[in-house]
Amino acid sequence: MENIGAFLGFWERGTKKRINFEETASRSVKRWASTTVFLSFFITLFIGSFLYWVNVSVFPGSLLREEIFASKSLEESLGECPEYFRWIHKDLEPWKHTGISREMLERAKAHAQFRLVIINGDAYVEKYKNAYQTRDVFTVWGILQLLRLYPGKVPDLELMFSCGDRPVVKKRDYEGANSTSPPPVFHYCGDQESLDIVFPDWTFWGWAETNIRPWNSILEDIKEGNKRTKWINRAPYAYWKGNPYVSIAREDLMKCNVTDKYQWKTRLYVQDWHKEKKQGYKKSKLADQCTHRYKIYVEGQAWSHYWPVRTARKCRDIKFAVEWGNTHTRQARAIGRAGSRYMQEKLKMKYVYDYMFHLLIEYAKLLKFEPRIPNEGKKVCAQKLASSQNGLGKRFMVESMVNSSSEALPCTMPSPFEPLSLEAFFENNEMIKRQVEMWEKDFWESLKFG
Repeated sequence: MENIGAFLGFWERGTKKRINFEETASRSVKRWASTTVFLSFFITLFIGSFLYWVNVSVFPGSLLREEIFASKSLEESLGECPEYFRWIHKDLEPWKHTGISREMLERAKAHAQFRLVIINGDAYVEKYKNAYQTRDVFTVWGILQLLRLYPGKVPDLELMFSCGDRPVVKKRDYEGANSTSPPPVFHYCGDQESLDIVFPDWTFWGWAETNIRPWNSILEDIKEGNKRTKWINRAPYAYWKGNPYVSIAREDLMKCNVTDKYQWKTRLYVQDWHKEKKQGYKKSKLADQCTHRYKIYVEGQAWSHYWPVRTARKCRDIKFAVEWGNTHTRQARAIGRAGSRYMQEKLKMKYVYDYMFHLLIEYAKLLKFEPRIPNEGKKVCAQKLASSQNGLGKRFMVESMVNSSSEALPCTMPSPFEPLSLEAFFENNEMIKRQVEMWEKDFWESLKFG
């Protein structure tokens, strides 16, 4: 399968971003296909994958080459979960020794849009404040589908969920001898400076406000759209399309557009969602965006990471990245092919549900109190929730509904990261950034003296 494109992203010097997701699911690879989808869950996964791709495609003699491009991974043949599931252990580490008390949970309420309670396989929701668009509704919908997929297997639990764009539990506020334990807050995103518990975001079940279909459907659409134009025949520029007015970073990115004076090797477009909606979303289909060799991803409120592009030097860094890809087409195509394959194999909906399942299992083990239905809690069920929606919201719920329980068991949870392997992961990340900086320095020096 031809790759969907190599990926560029911004990174902030001095930080080690893990999830803005991911991260890994993180996240959510929908990002790979669209510059307007915010999938924070899999950023960790993306960073890890990117490092593997660079090892395979850029640095010669890598021992990972055969492992990455094997026709079928060992973990899949053994029924093991993908490697990024290890982040579940890391996310829950702050409560490993203390457990989670009701007092801790109630402190999380200040950050939450809603409280979710699961008792005897039924879900109850107590809403506190409005979420942006229908994020909370589709998040609850996704959890209901998990309960339908694995009936009777999700334990009783009680949690608080934040639906915002930025992490809310800052690690610095819970450090020191006299500090209290942090409140457990489920969220779509996190980073190295936060303690939010990362959970798959709502867009896996569809984003009605932007006509983004559920993930299962999107995967197939992208797969077909990817076949239309071979990578080598695509426009040799870095492409971005989205709403630049939701953040300073996006507005600043527009300075890197092509002008009569500067050629930054970019093609940047403003997406007017109000106009697009009136026109039936004809120009925003993800499957139609596989037209350029490279994609730029800069989130509205958080950062993505692929090929490192520094915030303060974004135009020059983007130009170099495109020049490098266009003069190293074999390696650039390999990065894209690995990304496409990773998306299709490691981010299929089965693994999204399994990630949710294992995260909730491990979280429930930490609870030191008996979950209870809150006074204002309302029982929610899939059929009733779907019938309460209309238009694309209802259509996407019907499209993403789990109609029967799974005959297969969830994948097997991997063990936690070893401290040394996690340290090596971040060191490798920094090493690659330094390597790219060195290449870029040589590139600009060659232009100056060439």
